[in-house]
Amino acid sequence: MGKLANISGKDAAKAFQKAGWEVRGQVGSHLVLTKPGIKANLTVPQHPELASGTLRSLIRTAGPTVDEFLSLL
Repeated sequence: MGKLANISGKDAAKAFQKAGWEVRGQVGSHLVLTKPGIKANLTVPQHPELASGTLRSLIRTAGPTVDEFLSLL
Protein backbone atom coordinates (compact mmCIF):
# COMPACT_ATOMS: atom_id res chain seq x y z
CA MET A 1 0.00 0.00 0.00
CA GLY A 2 1.30 3.43 -0.93
CA LYS A 3 1.93 6.31 1.40
CA LEU A 4 -0.59 9.13 1.59
CA ALA A 5 1.54 12.09 2.62
CA ASN A 6 2.09 15.59 1.30
CA ILE A 7 -0.74 15.44 -1.23
CA SER A 8 -2.46 18.76 -1.85
CA GLY A 9 -6.17 19.19 -2.45
CA LYS A 10 -5.42 20.43 -5.96
CA ASP A 11 -3.43 17.29 -6.82
CA ALA A 12 -6.08 15.03 -5.31
CA ALA A 13 -8.83 16.73 -7.34
CA LYS A 14 -6.82 16.27 -10.54
CA ALA A 15 -6.36 12.56 -9.78
CA PHE A 16 -10.10 12.12 -9.15
CA GLN A 17 -10.83 13.90 -12.44
CA LYS A 18 -8.57 11.40 -14.25
CA ALA A 19 -10.74 8.67 -12.68
CA GLY A 20 -13.88 10.15 -14.24
CA TRP A 21 -15.09 12.56 -11.55
CA GLU A 22 -16.28 15.97 -12.79
CA VAL A 23 -16.10 19.31 -11.01
CA ARG A 24 -19.64 20.37 -10.13
CA GLY A 25 -18.73 23.57 -8.32
CA GLN A 26 -16.93 25.11 -5.42
CA VAL A 27 -18.18 26.03 -1.96
CA GLY A 28 -15.66 28.26 -0.23
CA SER A 29 -12.34 26.44 -0.31
CA HIS A 30 -13.91 23.04 -1.08
CA LEU A 31 -14.26 21.59 -4.58
CA VAL A 32 -17.36 19.43 -5.17
CA LEU A 33 -16.98 16.56 -7.64
CA THR A 34 -19.63 14.19 -9.00
CA LYS A 35 -19.54 11.10 -11.19
CA PRO A 36 -22.38 9.87 -13.39
CA GLY A 37 -23.97 6.76 -11.94
CA ILE A 38 -22.71 7.37 -8.39
CA LYS A 39 -24.96 9.10 -5.86
CA ALA A 40 -22.13 10.25 -3.59
CA ASN A 41 -20.34 13.58 -4.00
CA LEU A 42 -16.69 14.14 -3.26
CA THR A 43 -15.90 17.34 -1.39
CA VAL A 44 -12.17 17.96 -1.69
CA PRO A 45 -10.67 20.69 0.52
CA GLN A 46 -8.26 22.85 -1.47
CA HIS A 47 -5.61 22.85 1.26
CA PRO A 48 -1.84 22.76 0.67
CA GLU A 49 -1.73 19.33 2.35
CA LEU A 50 -4.64 16.97 3.07
CA ALA A 51 -4.77 14.94 6.25
CA SER A 52 -4.25 11.25 5.50
CA GLY A 53 -7.58 10.31 7.14
CA THR A 54 -9.47 12.83 5.00
CA LEU A 55 -7.76 11.60 1.84
CA ARG A 56 -8.42 7.95 2.74
CA SER A 57 -12.10 8.73 3.25
CA LEU A 58 -12.31 10.45 -0.14
CA ILE A 59 -10.60 7.49 -1.83
CA ARG A 60 -12.95 5.04 -0.10
CA THR A 61 -15.97 7.03 -1.31
CA ALA A 62 -14.59 7.33 -4.86
CA GLY A 63 -13.97 3.60 -5.20
CA PRO A 64 -10.35 2.98 -6.23
CA THR A 65 -7.75 1.42 -3.96
CA VAL A 66 -5.04 3.59 -2.45
CA ASP A 67 -2.47 2.24 -4.92
CA GLU A 68 -4.77 2.92 -7.88
CA PHE A 69 -5.29 6.47 -6.61
CA LEU A 70 -1.55 7.02 -6.21
CA SER A 71 -0.97 5.83 -9.78
CA LEU A 72 -3.32 8.61 -10.98
CA LEU A 73 -1.22 11.34 -9.33
